[in-house]
Amino acid sequence: MATRLTKYRPAVIYVVLAISTLAIYCEVRKCEFVNYDDEEYVSKNEYVGAGLTADSIRWAFTSTDFSNWHPLTWLSHMLDSELFGLNGGMHHVISLIFHIANALLLFAVLKQMAGALWPSAFVAAAFALHPLHVESVAWVSERKDVLSTFFWILTMGSYHIYVRRAGARWYLLTLAVFATGLMAKPMLVTLPFVLLLLDYWPLGRFANSKFSRRRIFGRLVLEKVPFFALSVVSSAITFFVQQGGGAVNRIETIGPLYRIANAFISYMTYIVKMIWPSGLAVFYPHRFAAVPIWQALVSTLLLLTISVCVIYLARKKKYLLTGWLWYLGTLVPVIGLVQVGSQAMADRYSYVPLMGLFIMIGWGFADLSRKWRHKKIIVGVSAAAVLAALAVCTRLQVRHWHDSISLYEHAIEVTDDNFVAYAGLGAALCDENRLDEGIRNLTRALQIMPKHHNAYCNMALAMSRKGKFSEAVECYRQALRIEPDNLETRNSLARAIEEKQEYEQAMDFFERANSFANQDKIDEAVEYYKKAVELKPNFIIAQGRLGLLLAQQGRIEEAIDRFRVVLSERPDDYEMHFNVGVLLERQDKIDEAISKYRQALEINPDYAKARVRLEEALSKQEGR
Repeated sequence: MATRLTKYRPAVIYVVLAISTLAIYCEVRKCEFVNYDDEEYVSKNEYVGAGLTADSIRWAFTSTDFSNWHPLTWLSHMLDSELFGLNGGMHHVISLIFHIANALLLFAVLKQMAGALWPSAFVAAAFALHPLHVESVAWVSERKDVLSTFFWILTMGSYHIYVRRAGARWYLLTLAVFATGLMAKPMLVTLPFVLLLLDYWPLGRFANSKFSRRRIFGRLVLEKVPFFALSVVSSAITFFVQQGGGAVNRIETIGPLYRIANAFISYMTYIVKMIWPSGLAVFYPHRFAAVPIWQALVSTLLLLTISVCVIYLARKKKYLLTGWLWYLGTLVPVIGLVQVGSQAMADRYSYVPLMGLFIMIGWGFADLSRKWRHKKIIVGVSAAAVLAALAVCTRLQVRHWHDSISLYEHAIEVTDDNFVAYAGLGAALCDENRLDEGIRNLTRALQIMPKHHNAYCNMALAMSRKGKFSEAVECYRQALRIEPDNLETRNSLARAIEEKQEYEQAMDFFERANSFANQDKIDEAVEYYKKAVELKPNFIIAQGRLGLLLAQQGRIEEAIDRFRVVLSERPDDYEMHFNVGVLLERQDKIDEAISKYRQALEINPDYAKARVRLEEALSKQEGR
């Protein structure tokens, strides 16, 4: 009986791992696209939105948009659009499926390589449930993370089969899987280095008594030359694409000493957040000169101390060296030594590197508890408690990704001077027609980062919607001072200038109409109000006054149409609801009029005119 249970343990672990990850992340099906890259990657990308067409596929392999070359990622997004359209929930679900597959694959590969069931299960579970990985799963634009990691782990599995069978076919397959993964995200450039670490442990390929360690190492490095060559090519492509797209920051913008200090601090910060995952945010701003020198020194000292201890213990506990160098090495491309983007660090960068630390913890705890009494109970309860705590944190973190507003509000709450979060929140609020709140947040973003191109552009859009066209033009001009070659901003400035001229002409017609109305020249006033709203249909005051004059002329249907234009922009304008009700009552549409009076009173219960008219209309209705 015990043998039978042992036989089915891996299957049970697979099922529990899949179900628990699905349960913790199931809320992603309710998540929307956010306005941080998702619009460019999916929701407003014409090629992705078109699905898998010949033009889209050609674009996927030739595009360097958004400072990346990752055709497989584009194809993945296109397939989602082909199957689900722009249903944000389903795009998130597909990312979750990849994340679950990654956890299951990681468990399978580690179990086969190291032959240890429970440490492998712990590593896979920690990977699946850690809140630092929420960003990679719940952010559609980070599909490249979960997709590339799928090929990373497949490469490891294929490599293990090659090592066991020593066949050219498996070697070429491993190389092909690796090359495919590089087309999802260039983060895989460090994988050849990790394969060498796996040779050391758990594959034990350095322990060959026939040859010296130096000779063995040379042969293993030579074996990886094609992999390193692909990494070099991918790195070169990525660097030139990102430099051409302006993603690589110039040295004079972020100095080398600062970048080195930030790298050491980030290495330790990821470890701290792994242990205590609080204050997680979509964006961590650089602190520049505000970085305390003591933090850099302490971080450097701690990293060196850990490294010395790992090297000392590595003779007997080889997994420590593999895990530690895995962590350090896989973070190198994104640790900020070559600064890409404006973030100091990012949760998504830890998706693969944390595997190394989880290996150290999983196997280390198994070693530490080897001679304990009641080992199984203590280890089992401890692991369950840790994983349960991670699961709760992850569940809470997923909720912050529901929409742009909740995402940025949380980021502002847990970070300081987060100009990206303020700018993103401002744009999201403006999209919700909460213009005043949006402008306040955009203003705060520009106070923190005066050279924020997108914040100026979004501010310009908000000013245009408020009818402040001169301010909109000035915002676009400020944006162009930051990015003089931005063609889209130049076109937006041209449209804003044209809109400003139309507005000034519409205001001229509006003032003439007011003048005629004051002189009781109704026909002339109507004519000029019409000219004003033809130029600017969202000129709400002119629409309202035109409606009132049309009503005076007995042109009821035309007046109602004008009032409804006002209500489409101002649904809480109780006087407009009342005016529509009056006109409907004049058309003997009593039921509709009553509905409008009630709407006016719902908005303003103290509106006496509406209450009187409602009572009269109800009396008419009863008298029929």
